[in-house]
Amino acid sequence: MFLDWFVFGVEEKRKDMAKIPSLKEMMNAGMHFGHSASKWHPNMKPYIFTVKKNVNIIDLTKSQQMLENALEFIKNLTSEKKVILFVGTKKQVKLPLEKMAQEVNMPYVTEKWPGGALTNFSMFRKSIKKYQDLLQEKEQGKLEKYTKKEQIEFEKEIEKLETKVKGLVNLNKMPDAVFIWDIKKENIAVAEARKKNIPIVAICDTNANPKLVNYPIPANDDATKTIHLVLDMVKQTIQEEHNTSSSSIEQDK
Repeated sequence: MFLDWFVFGVEEKRKDMAKIPSLKEMMNAGMHFGHSASKWHPNMKPYIFTVKKNVNIIDLTKSQQMLENALEFIKNLTSEKKVILFVGTKKQVKLPLEKMAQEVNMPYVTEKWPGGALTNFSMFRKSIKKYQDLLQEKEQGKLEKYTKKEQIEFEKEIEKLETKVKGLVNLNKMPDAVFIWDIKKENIAVAEARKKNIPIVAICDTNANPKLVNYPIPANDDATKTIHLVLDMVKQTIQEEHNTSSSSIEQDK
């Protein structure tokens, strides 16, 4: 209730922004709860509204605006048929992020970040090729000519490679942007993207450094409702832009 005073008034100005969640929806999703006041990054100070019971409270008016900016960037990428790599390996986000990425036909990483996926992309592509070749040989029965022991080794190799590359098999070139959930946990992915000058959209909780990314979205990175709320917005943005592009192509025929 202590945040209600700034929720109203701002809402009236945003009635035309159907895609952007209202401040009340964000509050209901727990998007405003940050980490404890002792675990905060100084660069998140502009996005912290107050401290309540030793917990940093995120300024949702800023989260709303920055989410809008991020979605606009994603919309523009989609209209240009660019590729966005989605990364989220923490327990709460793995399944919903994988499901969302599959629905919009984008690459994803939901297991441990495969080191060198961006900074040594040509070598990483060889791992993808090896996985695809072994999988094809298995499906065609070509591995049956080997001994039982050798077949077991091949199965282990396929399982190992699948964990590493399964969401990246269609990534034939460097991604045009990376969407990261929890930049502290995915610090290696952040470092690789920055080294290759790949734009980053990311959820930044109060313990993260938003200056590491191009489009930070201040938000609780642990709440399940927040995860679904934000990922749904991203999915809608991509799908609607795909539909718009498809309609334009049909009209031009």
